[in-house]
Amino acid sequence: MNPVSRWASGVRMLGNIALLAGLLVSAITLGTDTGTTEPHILAGLLVVTGVGLRIEAAVREPRP
Repeated sequence: MNPVSRWASGVRMLGNIALLAGLLVSAITLGTDTGTTEPHILAGLLVVTGVGLRIEAAVREPRP
């Protein structure tokens, strides 16, 4: 496995974790309905970061 492929795999995994955390924060916040916007902003930032990391890993991964 070459270094670029290992890097892309690690970034993709980090993106998956950020997506999962963002969706989990959003689900918990919607379930409790605290009325504040901060958890929703955090969830949105985590989801956007996760999507961005996955896109970056897809672009940088070498193709056969």
